[in-house]
Amino acid sequence: MLRGIDVSAYQSSSYDTDGLSFVFVKATEGRSYTNPKLSAQTETARDAGLVVGFYHFLWPGNLTAQAEYFVRKAPERRGDILAVDWETTGEGTRASNSEKDRFIRKVKELRPHHRVVLYCNRHFWLNVDTTSYAGDGLWIADYVTAGKPRIKAAWRFHQYTDDPLDKNVADFSSRSALREWAGA
Repeated sequence: MLRGIDVSAYQSSSYDTDGLSFVFVKATEGRSYTNPKLSAQTETARDAGLVVGFYHFLWPGNLTAQAEYFVRKAPERRGDILAVDWETTGEGTRASNSEKDRFIRKVKELRPHHRVVLYCNRHFWLNVDTTSYAGDGLWIADYVTAGKPRIKAAWRFHQYTDDPLDKNVADFSSRSALREWAGA
C-alpha cells in the first residue's frame, strides 16, 4: 500500500512529501476556476519524485467545455493521472451519472495516453452511481481504516481521512508499479 495526499488551494504550496509516493492536485472546477497554487503544488510533487495526478471538480452541464478546460489547465506529462471529483456542489447540485460518464470519456479522448479515474465518496458509489463507470480506476473516499473502504468494487486509491488533510493510499505494491500503471 502506497501513501499519498490530495491538495487544493486550501493547502500550502510547500506541503510535506516525506513518506509519500503520490499526490493529487486540484487543477480546475467547472469552466472557470483554476487552482491558484496549481503550478507551485505540482512543482513540490515533481521535485520530490512523486507520481502526480490532477483532478477536476465536476459541475452539471457543459461537459465537453469542462473537459476541454480541465485538459487545457492540467499540466501534461507522461505518467500523470487525471481524475474527476464527482460529488455535490456548493449549490447542492451534482452532475448526473451520464454526465459523469461523458466527462470521463471526453477526458480520455482528449488525453488518450493518460489514466483517468473517478473520485467519489462511498455514498455516491453505493447510492447515486448507477453505471459503475470509473474510467481506468476508482478513487473512493471512505473515512475508515486505510486500504479497507467499505465497498465491493475494485479500487486503485482510497481517501481514508481528511484530518488534518486528505490522506490516501494506493493499491500498488511499489512506486514503480504505480508509475508503470500510470504509463510513466
